[in-house]
Amino acid sequence: MRMFILVVGPLQLVSYPSVKMIGIRTSLPLPSLWVILLQLGTYFIVEDYTNYWIHRFLHCKWGYEKIHKVHHEYTAPIGFAAPYAHWLEVLILGIPSFLGPAIAPGHMITFWLWIAFRQIEAIETHSGYDLPWSLTKYIPFYGGADYHDYHHYVGGQSQSNFASVFTYCDYIYGTDKGYRYQKKVLQQLKGASNANGEQNGGSVTFAKDCKDD
Repeated sequence: MRMFILVVGPLQLVSYPSVKMIGIRTSLPLPSLWVILLQLGTYFIVEDYTNYWIHRFLHCKWGYEKIHKVHHEYTAPIGFAAPYAHWLEVLILGIPSFLGPAIAPGHMITFWLWIAFRQIEAIETHSGYDLPWSLTKYIPFYGGADYHDYHHYVGGQSQSNFASVFTYCDYIYGTDKGYRYQKKVLQQLKGASNANGEQNGGSVTFAKDCKDD
């Protein structure tokens, strides 16, 4: 709450001149649905790519010890951990969020939707819940809670899963190898556990049948 009052609040108060400066419209006509979707897609891609590299920088020795370690106090994050960070990190990571609208300015409605969707995505990613019915599972290359949980689980030494929203940067630059290896090992252990369970269950049933006989 201190962060929202002392950092985010003042930024919102001075945002109007910045919004006007980059050319975001506040007048009629309203944009079409197709234009809104196209611009939102652009904003997500621009933010995701630039956020990836800034996040990697924050995991270098200086960036982590001076700034980013505050956010990593949560090794198993919850929704409230999404905006929980050093004040300088809030400012730095605000740049990618503003870069997309600056490159492709649209209507204020689109800008509001972008900020709302980005915040909802950040909360969902930090929620700790990988819900099987979530609509985000139908979005290609979407990371989600399970993906980002691994990043927090590894902690300060993490050089994996830097992605903000999508996973393609981690795949291209090889920073998801630890996560993929862990998923592979867990899948093998699960398969072995199921096989052992079936064998043990069969033995118990057989012993019970013998006793009854």
